[in-house]
Amino acid sequence: MTAFLKMHGLGNDFVVFDARDAAIPLTPAQARGIADRHFGIGCDTVVLIGPGGAEADASLRFFNADGGEVESCGNATRCVARLLMDERGLARVKLATRGGLLACTDAGRGLVEADMGPARLEWNEIPLAEAVDTRNFALPLEGQSLPASAVSMGNPHCVIFVPDAEKAPVAALGPRIETHPLFPQRVNAEFVSVTGENRLRMRVWERGAGITLACGTGACAAAVAAARLGKTGRNVEVVLDGGSLRIEWRESDGHVIMTGPAVTVFRGHVDLRQFA
Repeated sequence: MTAFLKMHGLGNDFVVFDARDAAIPLTPAQARGIADRHFGIGCDTVVLIGPGGAEADASLRFFNADGGEVESCGNATRCVARLLMDERGLARVKLATRGGLLACTDAGRGLVEADMGPARLEWNEIPLAEAVDTRNFALPLEGQSLPASAVSMGNPHCVIFVPDAEKAPVAALGPRIETHPLFPQRVNAEFVSVTGENRLRMRVWERGAGITLACGTGACAAAVAAARLGKTGRNVEVVLDGGSLRIEWRESDGHVIMTGPAVTVFRGHVDLRQFA
């Protein structure tokens, strides 16, 4: 039996395995089985904590509910940072991900601040299949064209500003945007409306997971896109289905700082062989 933790950040939930001392050779099929909400444990993303190294306290791998491995997950990064800080009595940890090295700090009151690194804004960094103005371009879909922005936060995002995010057709348009030919590695789709001074309302379709209650990197991407378009300043509250994140796109170095909660729900053991 293999030990795991169930954690969440604003309802964006994770099954977390600690593979720092002994490797856990997780397969895509196992990740899909674990994530299944009816026949598995149930989660948006399966997380593997691995050994760190000279620069990092630990390394992270993320497998979305479809079994595909992705580069970054902001909410999961905060959750693991909270776990390691509590475990070691630290106020700050660094975590290595495929999307980059991320520094996380205890922000008090149960909150964790994560430096998600610089927003990547060039079309080939996101990546896109062709050169476009990532600040504002027309995304062609069947019978319509959506005004869009593209941002990479270690993983790719397409941000669509809409009059009312509450009414956005996330389930209908999300999968079509995710698999659009413009995005060779698929993409996360954020539907965002400006609801106040430096306040955004966002709903999200996550690549490989579908509609989720929150997406940390998506909130970062939405904040960057809003600031680039002059819709907000560089320090905003992003309200998601599961709660709020504070996002700052720091002017001094272009890094995006995300602050939000991280919660451990329960601990358990599972036989991974059943998902092989």
